[in-house]
Amino acid sequence: MIDAHQHFWQYDKEAYDWIDESMAAIRRDFLPPHLKCELDRTGITGSIAVQARQTLDETRWLLDLAQEHPFIRGVVGWIDLRADVDAQLAQFANDRALVGLRHIVQAEPDGFLDDAAFLAGMTRLESAGLAYDILVYARQLPQAIAFARRFPRQRFVLDHLGKPDVRAGAFDEWQRDLRDLAALPGVCCKLSGLVTEADWRTWTPGQLRPYLDAALDAFGPDRIMIGSDWPVCLVAAGYADVIGLVRDAMAEYSEAEQQRMLGGTATDFWNLHP
Repeated sequence: MIDAHQHFWQYDKEAYDWIDESMAAIRRDFLPPHLKCELDRTGITGSIAVQARQTLDETRWLLDLAQEHPFIRGVVGWIDLRADVDAQLAQFANDRALVGLRHIVQAEPDGFLDDAAFLAGMTRLESAGLAYDILVYARQLPQAIAFARRFPRQRFVLDHLGKPDVRAGAFDEWQRDLRDLAALPGVCCKLSGLVTEADWRTWTPGQLRPYLDAALDAFGPDRIMIGSDWPVCLVAAGYADVIGLVRDAMAEYSEAEQQRMLGGTATDFWNLHP
């Protein structure tokens, strides 16, 4: 079992200015020993550490953590895809723990995914053997679809189901766009991040279940991964609650299909085989 989406940080108010007062629960350090306790309690044996800051220093730090803690099976880091990609990747050429890259596109203006320099950088990822995490809001999904279509041989994974606006009950347009993205065979999806798209205090499993079911139906078990979004999830739910929510949605699938979603898909997607 692999948690396909979690973060680490040493909290600093300026570096993590997006963690406002409403997120006071996560205004502290979150490091591998803290996560290992949660993994052990839920029977998960490995994780993928995903960038939370857009700096090369953080990517190096995450890779160092992966060397120190074998349960961190891979790192989705960050480089500036609008700069000299080959020169930046050369720094990590001998580190097999770097399995993918991510840019926080949800914070960028509309049209960012059409940026010529960004697109040029993306062309280098396939040859480098790296996957790319798509992090967008639901309103940006049409842009993400057009973006992914430009790179039919690139491996993509959608973070947090495209961040549907669960608070407002938005569903139909998001589902349509999700299906269009799922029609591209090179795209997988992480069942992660939903509890923080709902009202943090009043969400219920029944409220979130239609979104999980829609993603499962669109992508199928061979292109679905389970992710916690720890420690961000802690503003709305405990680690075990988040994992349990997703596992309940998988319960009607066969044992083999559940094994794919709980770890097999992630293992194949990022080539995590020993």
